[in-house]
Amino acid sequence: MELTLPPVRIAGRIEAIASKSQAHRMLLCAALADRPTRIACAELSEDIEATVRCLNALSAQVCYAADAFTVHPLDGIADELMLDCGESGSTLRFLLPIVAALGLCADFKLHGRLAQRPLSPLWEELEAHACTLSRPAPDTVRCEGRLHAGRFCLPGDVSSQFISGLLFALPLLPGDSEIVLTSPAQSKGYIALTLHTLAQFEITAEETPDGWRIPGGQRYRSPGRLTVEGDWSNAAFWLCAGALSGPVTVTGLSAASAQGDRQILELLRCFGAHVSRTPETVTVAPAPLRGCEIDVSDIPDLAPPLALLGACAQGQTVLTGAARLRIKESDRLSSISRTLAALGIETRETADSLMILGGTLTGGTVSSHNDHRIAMLAAMAACKSTGAVTLRGAEAVKKSYPRFWQDYRRMTKEEAR
Repeated sequence: MELTLPPVRIAGRIEAIASKSQAHRMLLCAALADRPTRIACAELSEDIEATVRCLNALSAQVCYAADAFTVHPLDGIADELMLDCGESGSTLRFLLPIVAALGLCADFKLHGRLAQRPLSPLWEELEAHACTLSRPAPDTVRCEGRLHAGRFCLPGDVSSQFISGLLFALPLLPGDSEIVLTSPAQSKGYIALTLHTLAQFEITAEETPDGWRIPGGQRYRSPGRLTVEGDWSNAAFWLCAGALSGPVTVTGLSAASAQGDRQILELLRCFGAHVSRTPETVTVAPAPLRGCEIDVSDIPDLAPPLALLGACAQGQTVLTGAARLRIKESDRLSSISRTLAALGIETRETADSLMILGGTLTGGTVSSHNDHRIAMLAAMAACKSTGAVTLRGAEAVKKSYPRFWQDYRRMTKEEAR
């Protein structure tokens, strides 16, 4: 789908959509629990639908009605399974260790770029603990055997999803296990979100100097009812638009959230934006912006909106610690650089960083690269562009934010420039 987005002012009040990251985690824990769980969740997306589809294939009963999931736990699992993960990396990387811990034989069907995204070193660690993994087809991963407890060694800088997947799976094993990080963890906020969700289901993982010790023989115990928080990652695009055009007020965001992307407020202040909040709202208003140097290793999903702020700030902005952006839905570091360059901004890309020289967004034609966050970056760029932004592949937003374009139309007003 191709959209032409004229210069606009983005302003108003909007409710944050439900956190995709938290919804994945709650659904998985609920499927492993001892009794049904009701999870209030006001937003679906393609990635969440993939997790629901796989859990139902695993014999859970997950139903969605009246803005809530009802999850009945796994029961009577078949010996051989086909789990269609769509393009959801979280679904695959969380469920692969869980399936191994349950001793099932399953084929994971992968779509789009997911088939190219790395599974190493999780793959090797599962095989070192009695599982057999194979690729019977380029778009399929097969897992066989039953995972054994033990010591699992992983670098912390490849994917936090590998760590989260093991944190979900290892409590199910009869023996105690340990996760040992061979390098410092990145995306620590996502690991904290996993640990927070596990605690809601009475699962414990003891932090050690270089990882976690996970007691075996634990049981997931449902809290009965849960509510998915508002999503800081997607809200960041609206908050950044508030700094560029605004003001924008976002409701439904928890200041006490375990989501690491709540750091967006501190970073907006670093750029010079006006940020205010009440217990129920966050408001961002425009102000002269100055370039910043930001380490995005723990907040990779904030890189696109931060890059847009840098494009509109005075001076130079540098995003460091960005190597893992290359293994997202697109090579996201390159996609950001190419998008901004096509809109008239000077950028310089290295293996793990991006320099952005603030300037004038001129408009132009860009591709989403089938990456939902690049599509939203292009949309928000229209609020500071002197000319129209033509976006190819606008449908990519469905991965995390299906109603994005509906909300965008409601929050925008055309401006002559």
